[in-house]
Amino acid sequence: MPTPIDTYISQQLLECETATIGHFRENGFINPAIHSLLAQTRVVGTAVTLSLPPTDGTLLNHAMRLVRPGDILIIDRQGDDRHACWGGVMTHAAKKLGIGGVIIDGMATDAQTIQEQEFPVWCRGVSALTTKLAGLGGTMNMPVTVGGLVIHPGDIILADENGVLVIPAQEAVTIASKAITLQQQEAVILQRVAQGECLPDISGATEIIERVNRIEP
Repeated sequence: MPTPIDTYISQQLLECETATIGHFRENGFINPAIHSLLAQTRVVGTAVTLSLPPTDGTLLNHAMRLVRPGDILIIDRQGDDRHACWGGVMTHAAKKLGIGGVIIDGMATDAQTIQEQEFPVWCRGVSALTTKLAGLGGTMNMPVTVGGLVIHPGDIILADENGVLVIPAQEAVTIASKAITLQQQEAVILQRVAQGECLPDISGATEIIERVNRIEP
């Protein structure tokens, strides 16, 4: 199993919104078609990766014996967009184990149960058609492609209602520090807007437009 995320880094990243990081970083965001089933959530954890055959969920069931509290399951569905590999029973089991959440490049089912249990799930949609225990194989803790992004076991995952970000461990402290600073600056901007200042004057957008217009032939 991959090395768990450092507690200090986890605490720092839990203060960060993915959208804040999206203001200064381009890399590491998975396709936004993979979205949260909860209206409000935020998790940070260690990526435990799985690649499952389209119709089979046997390896995922087995993985529940191996995952640790705080781990985040990253599931590559090998292009399948019909079969749900995650549902109500898996949700109850994962919550009992303290798993941080699950991110699926494919379908889930039992959305109401997931929401009632407030268990963090990101997926492309819901489906009544489910995987079976067919023993067709798959891989665990190998690199996978989820949402157009290659994810390695042990990568750090920050996910909330706005999206999912994959962070290399060596960059986590720098990213968290920059995001926290930006969020503090945003709070000041909101105060200035509330006091009547014009947003493009605060942000510098007007100055940029004026400068561009001056240099146009």
